[in-house]
Amino acid sequence: MKELSLHLLDLIENSVAAGATHVDIVVEEDVTNDRLRITVTDDGEGMPAELAQAAADPFTTTRTTRSVGMGLALLAGAVAQAAGSLEVTSKPGQGTTIAADFQLSNIDRAPLGRVEDTLSAAAAVHPELHLSYLHRGPGGCYEVNLPGLTQDGSQARLRREIARLVHEGRQQIGSTA
Repeated sequence: MKELSLHLLDLIENSVAAGATHVDIVVEEDVTNDRLRITVTDDGEGMPAELAQAAADPFTTTRTTRSVGMGLALLAGAVAQAAGSLEVTSKPGQGTTIAADFQLSNIDRAPLGRVEDTLSAAAAVHPELHLSYLHRGPGGCYEVNLPGLTQDGSQARLRREIARLVHEGRQQIGSTA
């Protein structure tokens, strides 16, 4: 995937498929230590430890329609390409956390991309999902919470509002991701 925000969309979809009603995304840019960390936590059904350990293997999947699952395998590849690490922690009945750590300045690190499009798409497809996005950068942090923005049902308004919040937030914190 060309942008990390597309991995976020895949992780949100995985969370919803696992029965999650809440998904929290935290993006942290640590310029001092040259790290970019993306953490996605859900309240879905979770998985046993052995499945969590093998989750990034493309031939490990809970799908019944096909025997491969490429989402986490592609994220693991993006992480490895940018001198990083991927951690999957999960407990049955307690949800899952995916933490991807990248070298911030690595030339092979994919850009964060259009988070506003990812959040808009997730909110449009899953208006019942409680989704929070917190971004910490060099100059501070900003947060976008859904479904609070979806109450009037206008997808155009939702997209504009998310884009405005993300744009203002990036300007405020001086995002380099």
